[in-house]
Amino acid sequence: MSSIFRDRGRSMGGSKRHNYITMPIYPIQSLPSPFGDPAPNLSDSELRETAYEILIGSCRSSVSRSLTYISQSERAEKATAAAAPVAGTSLQRTLSSAAASKVKKALGMKSASTKKRSGGDSVSQGQGNSTGQEGTRKMTTVGELVRVQMRVSEQMDSRVRRAFLRIASAQLGRRFESIVLPLELLQQLKSSDFPSLQEHEAWQRRNLKLLEAGLLLHPHLPIDKRDSASRQLQQIIRGALEKPMQTGKHNASLQALRDAVMSLACRSSGGAASEMCHWADGIPFNLRVYQMLLEACFDINEETTVIDEVDEVLELIKKTWVTLGLNQMMHNLCFLWVLFHRYVTTGLVESDLLFAANNLMEEVEKDAKETKDPVYAEILSSILSSILDWAERRLLAYHDSFHSDNIELMQNVISLAVLSAKTLAEANEYHRNRKDVDVACSRIDSYIRSSLRAAYSQKVEKLNSSKKSSTKQQNPLPLLSILAQEVSQMAFSEKAMFSPIMKRWHTLAAGVAVATLHSCYRNELKQFVSAVSELTPDAIQVLRAADKLEKDLVQIAVEDAVDSEDGGKSIIQEMPPYEAEAVIANLVRSWIKTRVDRLKEWVDRNLQQEVWNPRANKERFAPSAVEVLRTVDETLEAFFLLPIPMHPVLLPELLMGLDICLQNYISKTKSGCGSRSTFTPTLPALTRCSIGSKFHGVFRKKDKSHITQRRKSQAGTTNGDSFGIPQLCVRINTLQHIRMQLNILEKRTITQLRNSESTRVDEIANGMGKRFELSVAACVEGIQQLSEATAYKVVFQDLSHVLWDGLYVGHAPSSRIEPFLQELEQYLEIISSTVHDRVRTRVITDIMKASFDGFLLVLLAGGPSRAFSLQDSEILVEDFKFLTDLFWSNGDGLPADIIDKSSSTVKSILLLYQTDSESLVEGFKCMILENYGSAAKSRLPLPPTPTSAHWNHTEPNTLLRVLCHRHDETAAKFLKKTYNFPKKL
Repeated sequence: MSSIFRDRGRSMGGSKRHNYITMPIYPIQSLPSPFGDPAPNLSDSELRETAYEILIGSCRSSVSRSLTYISQSERAEKATAAAAPVAGTSLQRTLSSAAASKVKKALGMKSASTKKRSGGDSVSQGQGNSTGQEGTRKMTTVGELVRVQMRVSEQMDSRVRRAFLRIASAQLGRRFESIVLPLELLQQLKSSDFPSLQEHEAWQRRNLKLLEAGLLLHPHLPIDKRDSASRQLQQIIRGALEKPMQTGKHNASLQALRDAVMSLACRSSGGAASEMCHWADGIPFNLRVYQMLLEACFDINEETTVIDEVDEVLELIKKTWVTLGLNQMMHNLCFLWVLFHRYVTTGLVESDLLFAANNLMEEVEKDAKETKDPVYAEILSSILSSILDWAERRLLAYHDSFHSDNIELMQNVISLAVLSAKTLAEANEYHRNRKDVDVACSRIDSYIRSSLRAAYSQKVEKLNSSKKSSTKQQNPLPLLSILAQEVSQMAFSEKAMFSPIMKRWHTLAAGVAVATLHSCYRNELKQFVSAVSELTPDAIQVLRAADKLEKDLVQIAVEDAVDSEDGGKSIIQEMPPYEAEAVIANLVRSWIKTRVDRLKEWVDRNLQQEVWNPRANKERFAPSAVEVLRTVDETLEAFFLLPIPMHPVLLPELLMGLDICLQNYISKTKSGCGSRSTFTPTLPALTRCSIGSKFHGVFRKKDKSHITQRRKSQAGTTNGDSFGIPQLCVRINTLQHIRMQLNILEKRTITQLRNSESTRVDEIANGMGKRFELSVAACVEGIQQLSEATAYKVVFQDLSHVLWDGLYVGHAPSSRIEPFLQELEQYLEIISSTVHDRVRTRVITDIMKASFDGFLLVLLAGGPSRAFSLQDSEILVEDFKFLTDLFWSNGDGLPADIIDKSSSTVKSILLLYQTDSESLVEGFKCMILENYGSAAKSRLPLPPTPTSAHWNHTEPNTLLRVLCHRHDETAAKFLKKTYNFPKKL
């Protein structure tokens, strides 16, 4: 202890604990003694009396002068009158309270007077009063203080001192350690020295039991089984316990006892007799007796307080080391246990004892490194194992043991546990050789994980019970969502309260804590996710709460690992992501697929029932389009109502699915409606005109009845046909309506996106122009296809009887364009009143172009039934003027520039009809030679028909067809001679 007094007195100066901390009062606990029960037949009071006797004998043996008996009352009077200690003995040293206790200062304990000023009720026994008759006077000597502290009466004290005077007289010159005290006491004290015979017999039995414990049960050296002295002693003790011995004089029984006792007490390891008697230094009997002495350091009236005179008391107690076979190391170890034992068995109310035990533990750790004594190691292991077991029971569930009011005590409990564990590990040869094991770090790691798992389990049980009691609440939060919030609070509380303390021994204390909580919640979440098959409000709430929890935990771990060697990688690796956002995303994708599949089925089913009735609504578009757009809008609205954080990420997937459904609707809307090529007639073979033939009149008469029949059949099929002109207009309107609504949907989607939680709104919103791109493109293409199909159906199918079958057939002047214009005008009125304003110009323009194409087709591919003279060119020009005027409609129709642009080809070809045949032939030959070169000089090749009937006045095939329809001899001879064209098909 000398080093701890010296070093700690300098380093600490005084205890710097700011507040007087006490743990809450717990039920009194009993701790199993690390010394076992070395004297089962002796009570604590008997052991205490024995310890006092040893103390008195050891102190008297340490002075040079002879002992003189002085009664207690005389000593008190002399101590009061004299300033110097009586006889100079340590027992009679005068108490001094001027200097503070060095021991208490070294152990970081407060003095009793300081505690009293702090509000404590305890007062040092040296400064207070004893009980009974001694309560009326103040103790003035250390011996008096020790007697009272050890609960020894004045009567017993006087008897012991008389016995020592007699022993000193009989054993003149012998030191105390060379006698066996119980034997000498039995020799010197007789029944008359006791108030009663019963007290004498009890005293005798105690001394016999002491001999049994010190010489037989726990001898200093092992007893040989062949040793007769041990058997003899056992028999004597057994007989004396049954029938009291005659003591206080020389007799045979006492002599036999002395012979047996001295034979056993004076043994040595070498076999020779020893001058020193070993009767109280056997392990662990000596430690149990020494424990009784050390407990005298505690105030008899305030059992949790170490007296301020502890320095003087310990100075006396140390004098017993020789008799008890102890040293400084054993003293430190025993004192550690006494302090710790007193702290625990008094209800954990005095934190001073815990601080002192923790400080002394550091000294014990140093001692353990300096000795290889197996006996010391065994006692060390026993004591530290008891301390470690107690500390770990609290630290493995420290959330139940510590809180904001007693958090400062936690550091001492941890320190006590860690030092105990380290010292035990270093004492173990296997652990001592493993330099890679950080005992402190591994212990703290286990405390954190164990306590947090326990706290987490308690939290779950509490939430489960509260959920059962709140089943009647409306819209209760999901249990795991609440649990995530609770776990997050636990993590932040752990970081603020416990982790700073743990960090002294574990650099990643907070990281280990959050990793443990992360793992606990992960197990719950994993079970929940495995049972989730569809997107529900509860599922989203739980997953979002889990995601927020994980971000909180990871943030704490990262912050905690800033100064660590690996940057916290080891902790982060313990926290595999919950992937809550990925789970939410997959559930949302499943939700999207369900909605999209449902919409696709709806489109397929309802389009089969759609009749494209122009009278279905005022806007004249299909009711099915209204429904499909409403479904799309509701789906988007439902999507943005989902409480998820990744709307921008998943929106493209939803829009793509909806886009494909709309594209499917658009595709089916235009499907089966035909195209330009569907209605354009096949071009007949080239022929030449027959000069002077009467064929034209016959053809006209025959054709009129045919035309009339076709008109009747055509009129009968249009009204009930879903592909009739009004129905085609409805289809066009439907696509136009979808196209406009998609623009509105895009704007609404951007607004909803901006109102969402995403931080990438601007980035996603900028890309919204690409959304519904398939549907928008399909609408544009569909409108174009339907508009063109409508135009060519009107011109080449519905009006074929007045165009292809009637215009200029037989005799041009008698079959002009007026019938075609009359019926075309009726169709234009129907279409104009049916088709949407925004596409009306386009549809009428397409009809105009189809009419121009039909007009050119009649002129250039009308077959042998049509022939035009040079003079007929005026009729053709005039008829075409009528046709363009119909579309111009005195400025109320199409713009003049559109008409001029579309009519330029027809006008250029009409110029060919105004050209004489000779010029046409020469022009044709020049074009052939220009296109085919010298190979065409011997025979003119037949020019191919232009692709898609793109006629052009500079193209040889177009020129050739004008000649084929020229009703004159020049053209006929040229065609006969050059190509041998027939007159008829």
